Amino acid sequence: MSSNLKRRSLVAMLAALPLAAQAQPAEWQTVVGPDLRFRLEMPAPANKTSAAEKEKGHAGERVAWASKRNGEMFDFDYVDYEPGWFSAKDSKEMARELGRGEAEKAFPRNKFKYVLDEPVTLQGWDGYALDIADHENALVMMRTYIVKDRLYRLLVTAKNDEDSRAAANRFLASLRLAETRS
Repeated sequence: MSSNLKRRSLVAMLAALPLAAQAQPAEWQTVVGPDLRFRLEMPAPANKTSAAEKEKGHAGERVAWASKRNGEMFDFDYVDYEPGWFSAKDSKEMARELGRGEAEKAFPRNKFKYVLDEPVTLQGWDGYALDIADHENALVMMRTYIVKDRLYRLLVTAKNDEDSRAAANRFLASLRLAETRS
C-alpha cells in the first residue's frame, strides 16, 4: 500500500471517529449545575425540570433531574432558600428533618426496614442518609445535604442485585460541590 493511500485511510478513519462516538449513547452523563456549584453523574438521558411552586422559605424554583436505568429511578434536585433560612439554624437537625421528611409515613417501620438512618457529611457540609428496604431487600436510598442556604436531595431505587446497587452507589457518591466547609 502506498504511503499516500495509507495517509488517506488514516484521515478517513480519524474523520469517522466522532460519528462513531455520537452513534453510541453514553450510559452515564455528567450533570453540572447552571451556576457551577455542583456536578454529579446520572444514567443518560437525565431530564431537567423546574418547578415554580414555592414552599415556605424558598427563594427560587426547585430544579430537578431525573433518569431511569433498568427500571430504577435516579432523582436529584436542589432549591435555594431565603438568606439565613438554614445558616441561622442547626444544620445537622435541619438536615435530619428534611432528610427524613415524610419517610416514616410513606415507609412505616412495621413494613419496611431502615437499613441506614444517620447523619452524614459531604465535603464538610451536613447531610442525612436514609436507606429503606422492602421485604425483598429492594432499596430506596436518599441523601440530603445543606450547603449554606441551598438544599440538595438525591433519591435512587435499587433492586436486590449487585449491578443495581453498584449503579445506585455510583450515583450517590458522584455528587461534588464547588464549596468545601472546614
